[in-house]
Amino acid sequence: MYQIPSLNEVMRAQNRIAPYITRTPLHHYPSLDELLGAEVFVKHENHQSLGAFKLRGALNVVSQLTEKEKANGVISSSTGNFGQGVAYAGGIFGVKVVVVVPKTTNPDKIASMKRLGAELILYGTEFDESRGYAEKLAEEKGYFYVHSANDPRLTAGTGTYTLEILEDEPNIEVIIVPLGGGSGACGACVVAKAINPSIKVIGVQAEKAQGAYLSWKKGEIVTSPMETIAEGLATAMGYEYTQKILRDLLDDFVLVSEKEILNSIVLHLEKTHNLIEHAGASSLAAALKIKDEIKGKKIALIASGGNLSIEQLKIALNV
Repeated sequence: MYQIPSLNEVMRAQNRIAPYITRTPLHHYPSLDELLGAEVFVKHENHQSLGAFKLRGALNVVSQLTEKEKANGVISSSTGNFGQGVAYAGGIFGVKVVVVVPKTTNPDKIASMKRLGAELILYGTEFDESRGYAEKLAEEKGYFYVHSANDPRLTAGTGTYTLEILEDEPNIEVIIVPLGGGSGACGACVVAKAINPSIKVIGVQAEKAQGAYLSWKKGEIVTSPMETIAEGLATAMGYEYTQKILRDLLDDFVLVSEKEILNSIVLHLEKTHNLIEHAGASSLAAALKIKDEIKGKKIALIASGGNLSIEQLKIALNV
């Protein structure tokens, strides 16, 4: 059943997960103001203990499972950050966690999931191959499948970072958010529109992974080639639940190139002195692309994660 979480549900999620997360800073950067011609704030989800926002939604889901579901264990699929979040939640609530990841996953993220106690299965070269295999194993072995998008509890959990933004800066006019499966963007939409419907929420996806964008644009689930280096944006299709929310509430969608993403990683290092991964840097890339539209506005850029390997950083610095 299609259900959009209420603002009250996001507030309850905030109370539920608060003991286990970092309330991340929202920093204002005059250097980005100058670059974009706007008043720019960055929500630093890269400052989470696991380096990404994904643990918010995972914690909210796993904490609400029944005792039977917890006893059976959970399985998920991930390119890294969500898997870390599920593994972390499993450790807190005493739940066995299996994560299926593509064989091309960042080795640092694989190491982190193992440290957090997850059993790792490397399967396929793209996220959606891993997702299909995880769903198959869930059916065969009775695990609870923690979907990275299709769960209202996930949206409520991820919505907590937008709640924090608007608690800190109530006059934000535009929120630019990276979009892969869509949980973060959906959370931003739900909270922003409930608090102030005039806030504009803009999603960002890579030009080389347009599944979510095309699904939103066409009003139906579309599968598209997935060739981006941005792990957090690397979904080949839209997902039913998040797409319904996005069609109802998302104001706009921007596509950015691989070069624009890499340049934005370097810009973050220079202007904010933060290490931001590809997906997290895409919000700055999008802001640069729509500079004229956001001129003079108070905007929030979601730096969704900072789990960038040394090799990935070297590539960005050499572009």
